[in-house]
Amino acid sequence: MKGGNLVALQTLRNQNQQLYNIDMLLVSDEETGSDDSKLLTKELAKNYDECFVFEAAGKNLEVVTARKGVGTFFVDIKGKASHSGVRYDEGINANLEAAYKLIKLQSLTNLDKGSTVNVGKIEGGIGANTISPKAHLTFEIRYETYQERDRILNEIDNIINTNYVEGTISVLSGGIQRDVMQENKAQFELIKEIEKITKQKILTEKRGGVSDANIISSKGVTTLDGLGPFGDGDHTLKERALKSSFIQRIELMTKYIKYHQNNL
Repeated sequence: MKGGNLVALQTLRNQNQQLYNIDMLLVSDEETGSDDSKLLTKELAKNYDECFVFEAAGKNLEVVTARKGVGTFFVDIKGKASHSGVRYDEGINANLEAAYKLIKLQSLTNLDKGSTVNVGKIEGGIGANTISPKAHLTFEIRYETYQERDRILNEIDNIINTNYVEGTISVLSGGIQRDVMQENKAQFELIKEIEKITKQKILTEKRGGVSDANIISSKGVTTLDGLGPFGDGDHTLKERALKSSFIQRIELMTKYIKYHQNNL
């Protein structure tokens, strides 16, 4: 992240002139979901034609043209506690309802279409001799298209509103954190223009992870991501970046920005 900031800042410093029609946005909460900054990002997006995001480059310095959308959801299930040995039939098992819902939710995954639903955490119950009065599911969805997003959201509602164990009550919370970034014609037209100006070939890739590029792209702005340096060891104590990739990225963006500044 800091490497991407360096590329962007050095690109602007290299212009050696007053800049027009360019703004730089830095946010501090991207890694935690941009829950606060995305409101500002969405509002600002309507003022721009193009957006460059300086997340890490690909292994062969690919830029990112597509990212999955992601949503995090929570299900709170209420049942009724009862002694499992003496009054078993008086209880309403929230854990059993959670189990049915878990299986149904996981079945929404469609790997052929790049869609996944993962129930990553399940909690519930009091003890072995008590029918569970409550349960809690935490799950995530990821998808590559708006159509798959709508399918999954619709099916989630159906699952939550269906009682597999009579008498349980289920409440859904959470939502879409960042919508999908889909490839589009405008991106590749922009890439061709950059290649022509910089005399450099640009490779592209799609990623399952998300970034603030998702937010900007979902507002209709032509967006390219992965314009930072290449590195590895992401999110570990051994995270690192390749020095030569800094030079490549700074040169690439400096040429492109300078060309447009000189031709306003």
